[in-house]
Amino acid sequence: MFNIIKRSAVCALIVALTTAASVSPNSEVVWNVTTDKKLIALTFDDGPNPVFTPQILDLLKEHQAKATFFVLGKRVQMYPTIAIREVNEGHEIANHTFDHHYLKNVSPAKLIEEIRQTQEVIFDITEQVPHVFRPPGGFYNEALLDLTKEDKLTVVMWSWYQDTKDWKRPGIDKIVDTVLSNVHNGDIILFHDLQGDCTQTVGALRRILPELKKQGFEFVTVTDLISKTK
Repeated sequence: MFNIIKRSAVCALIVALTTAASVSPNSEVVWNVTTDKKLIALTFDDGPNPVFTPQILDLLKEHQAKATFFVLGKRVQMYPTIAIREVNEGHEIANHTFDHHYLKNVSPAKLIEEIRQTQEVIFDITEQVPHVFRPPGGFYNEALLDLTKEDKLTVVMWSWYQDTKDWKRPGIDKIVDTVLSNVHNGDIILFHDLQGDCTQTVGALRRILPELKKQGFEFVTVTDLISKTK
């Protein structure tokens, strides 16, 4: 069963979610998955990045790892060949809106408009229809969940203790320690391949991937993580 937060919760960045209530699958937001299998989902937000996403893809390929890329529609339009490569190499491409507006700044109706625009962009370029959505900044409310449910999108966040905050560039050691010091089966780990310098993310992955592989973990997409533990 998934660890989830009730739909009535309005979420920003995670504070303390060590326990989660269980509700029906139709009303859940997935944070991580409870499983005795050594499965982990690596996720990357805000890309593609023309310089660093290909480096990330190279590392994933080297370690036979699959990941989920929560892309922005506008950046898929800018870098279509990278989005196509993500799909061709077996990764999951997921929806992160068109222009990364936070729900606290726009209406749910505006956000769902961007989500649908991004669905169209992704399909036009990759011929894939995303089934997973992550709200920018982690902000959602019941109205947005109702709209994503209508569009048959699963809302996926990340394990609260696996937010690497790599976008802040805290240092490679800090990113590595965040991931390795408290890793569990079924974790959903948050990285970014956003616009700008992702050198620390790439450097951290060079250490994280072989270490977790050594520990026996398999890297799967978010959708596979969910489906393999049903």
